[in-house]
This record gives sequence, structure tokens and C-alpha cells, in this order.
Amino acid sequence: QVQLVESGGGLVQAGGSLRLSCAASGGTFSNLAMGWFRQAPGKEREFVTSISWSGGMTYYADSVKGRFTISRDNAKNTMYLQIDNLKPEDTAVYYCAARGATMSKREYEYDYWGQGTQVTVSS
Repeated sequence: QVQLVESGGGLVQAGGSLRLSCAASGGTFSNLAMGWFRQAPGKEREFVTSISWSGGMTYYADSVKGRFTISRDNAKNTMYLQIDNLKPEDTAVYYCAARGATMSKREYEYDYWGQGTQVTVSS
């Protein structure tokens, strides 16, 4: 059973940056494709980005391209999300997720989820 724990969220002004982390345990991290999703107040959870098990392939939602960067360090069992030029509309709870197959943008295809970390962007 894989456990995922996010960290790094907080309150930041628009234009600022944050780096979120997702620490994994209980499984073979290097076998897992990973993803980030977010849920804004009053909205459904949405796909943000995903990364292959090796880190060699990534995929981004159009709304975050150019500002968000996903990466992973398999030696540390940790995935990251660098968020630059934050906007108020990025305010959401950010969740990391894992699946033991190829990367995906489909929420229902992920097997493991973290508890989420809150990102709040003030204007």
C-alpha cells in the first residue's frame, strides 16, 4: 500500500512561487507514474500535470503550461511541483496521486492519493 504526503502549500501573493512536495512510502516509487490534481472552492477536482515513472515524460493541463513544472527524485521517493507566477485562480487544494502504470490525466485511473495541501494566492 502506497502512502502519499503532500507539503509545501501556503499563502502567497500573486506573482510569487511555491514548490510542493509529495513524499511516497510503502511501495516502489520508481515503478509509479505520478500526477498532481487540484480542487478549487466550489469546483470539481481537475488534472494539473503528470510524470512518468522515470521522469522522462511529462504532461500538463493547458491552464498551467509555462508556469508549472513537475519533477521527481526517485532516490528520495519524492515528487515536486514548482509553481511560478502564481495567480489567484491557482487557489486550491493540491493533491498528488500515483498509479502503477503509465501516466494519465484521468483522476479515476489513479490508485493512491495524498491528503492534499492548500495553496492560497492573494491578489
